[in-house]
Amino acid sequence: MLRRLHPDQPESFAFTPANQAWAEAQITKYPEGRQASAIIPLLWRAQEQEGWLTRPAIEHVADMLGMAHIRALEVATFYFMFQLQPVGSVAHLQICGTTSCMICGAEDLVAVCKEKIAPKAHQLSADGKFSWEEVECLGACANAPMAQIGKDYYEDLTAEKLAWIIDEMAAGRVPTPGPQNGRYASEPAGGLTSLTAHEAGRDALNVSARLATDIGDTIKRIDGTEVPLLAPWGKQSGAVDVKPTPKKPVLAEAVPADKTGIDKREAPVQGTAKPEAGAPAAAAEVEEAEPERLDAPREGQAPDDLKRITGVGPKLEGLLHEMGFFHFDQIAAWTPAEVAWVDARLKCKGRIERDDWIGQARALAAKG
Repeated sequence: MLRRLHPDQPESFAFTPANQAWAEAQITKYPEGRQASAIIPLLWRAQEQEGWLTRPAIEHVADMLGMAHIRALEVATFYFMFQLQPVGSVAHLQICGTTSCMICGAEDLVAVCKEKIAPKAHQLSADGKFSWEEVECLGACANAPMAQIGKDYYEDLTAEKLAWIIDEMAAGRVPTPGPQNGRYASEPAGGLTSLTAHEAGRDALNVSARLATDIGDTIKRIDGTEVPLLAPWGKQSGAVDVKPTPKKPVLAEAVPADKTGIDKREAPVQGTAKPEAGAPAAAAEVEEAEPERLDAPREGQAPDDLKRITGVGPKLEGLLHEMGFFHFDQIAAWTPAEVAWVDARLKCKGRIERDDWIGQARALAAKG
């Protein structure tokens, strides 16, 4: 299939500062002279930032990697995961049309897209919020028919359910991904016959759907506010000029334990890096101060939807409620000492500052 660039192109492209740092860190994964190996992740990051892959973005990435523009263009036009035309500002729907899904009703899903989005694939909806296309097998045959929307799968769909999902996303809400008929994963439609001990609520979701719900990024565009990249040798995004930290030698002899019998040797923590000399103190090192808490939402008010804060899923929202936080303005008013108090009691240490809960809560509170 011949794939061409869209006729209407922007004048230029530039990564956001955070995405630029991410891209530079990606390049450091490859040996000197082999930077072109980073072409696919950098093109993908550009598409995640803009929604689609523009010619200026392709050429910008090629220049970063020291490649001829035509070489980057060859990659972008070869792989169908790269969108070469504008997509919906809210979501791009990919309807699986291969055998299993086709037998189970994919044509009905395509009809919904034609009616609610646009008559033809890759066309924008009238409000610019949505676009769609039919794709080859997405590998969820046991949950046919299904669609990939943004980063996640919506499975066991019906025409009515897909129409509802589109309406929900148009209204600014993100339906829980995964099976849409009550199934946990891909067990028989008649129900589980083994491994039936699934708890209610959050744990009733399979791991993929639960993670997507917790981090709230199903249809979120990557903008650099995500968890920083940690290269294999411990280098954080944007720290491309920092020399790798020498690894500590592993001691062969026995390591003393404290009275509790716990091994006291420091163990590496997956996904974290030691702060550089002179770096700001971590939240745990700040003297804690208990913030103002409430026993319940303020009289006459419903609790704010704290899940609107990026990084807060249903489980964290429940923990915040248990701790006495129900409103955006409570979180917006936290001081560093109060952040340290809350941080010490959450199971995801450091997320408050990493995802800028306070800034997000301040903006949400201002919007009412």
